[in-house]
Amino acid sequence: MSEGSAWEGNWVARLYERVRERGHTSLTAFAEARPTASLVELAEELGEDVAGVQVFKGLVEEAERNRRLTRLVRGQLVRELSESLPDGWPAVMDDANRFKVAKALGAWSAYTPETHEERVKQARAALRAAPPPPGWRPLGPDDELLRTLLPDEEV
Repeated sequence: MSEGSAWEGNWVARLYERVRERGHTSLTAFAEARPTASLVELAEELGEDVAGVQVFKGLVEEAERNRRLTRLVRGQLVRELSESLPDGWPAVMDDANRFKVAKALGAWSAYTPETHEERVKQARAALRAAPPPPGWRPLGPDDELLRTLLPDEEV
């Protein structure tokens, strides 16, 4: 992507036009069809003039409108875990794996809307205190463990 081209023109209209061209009625539907793709991968699929942060901004706006922000937050954890831990939760928590887990959880926290920061902080602590089974790799926001950590009650 050329410097700044994602922000030129009406990027919101461009984003939704690209989503519709791919047969989806919403950005959420587009993203949920690819639950383990990173925000960058989603953006790249929509075109070289779309940025991952734009995709996330649109997803947050849709989630707020539809009162499904908690589901979006769980979905973002799926994306971060898929990127940092493609083989699932590590069986041994050596320095390298601690770093991978910290990277995934840190990125997740960075993409957490303010309304959910405390709940995510609690979920991170729960994952560290009682790690999931080795190889655990959620494939979407409806994963049973994720729903336990972050139930759908909206804040």
